[in-house]
Amino acid sequence: MSTVKANDLTNVTGGIPTVKSQQLIPTAWVSFNGTGTVAIKDAENVSSISDLGTGIYRVNFAVNMANTNYCIQGSNIGSLAPNYYSFIAANNAAPLVTGIAVQVIRYDAVISDMSHVNVTVMGGQA
Repeated sequence: MSTVKANDLTNVTGGIPTVKSQQLIPTAWVSFNGTGTVAIKDAENVSSISDLGTGIYRVNFAVNMANTNYCIQGSNIGSLAPNYYSFIAANNAAPLVTGIAVQVIRYDAVISDMSHVNVTVMGGQA
């Protein structure tokens, strides 16, 4: 068996490298402050965050997705007790190749701002 070691992988045609047609890393991810003035803490392939209202945010991609069939995952941490929160895509806005609207819903079904919101996107870039 051979071992390949590398610090960086680059797809020869551009975009995210793949193995057996599967992307190796998330296409985009962001960690941001969702209270007060929203601000990105750290990110990859995310150009900005827009505050669309209480607990609702738009994650804007730096490089467009190939289509709107991408998958998102998320998590968050709030300052309210108990900290039982869930995260879902906003049901009032369709995914776009340029970004996705997300909303944070507390354990008691109330949409709320959270101090630490994380979003990961898996899917191909344009």
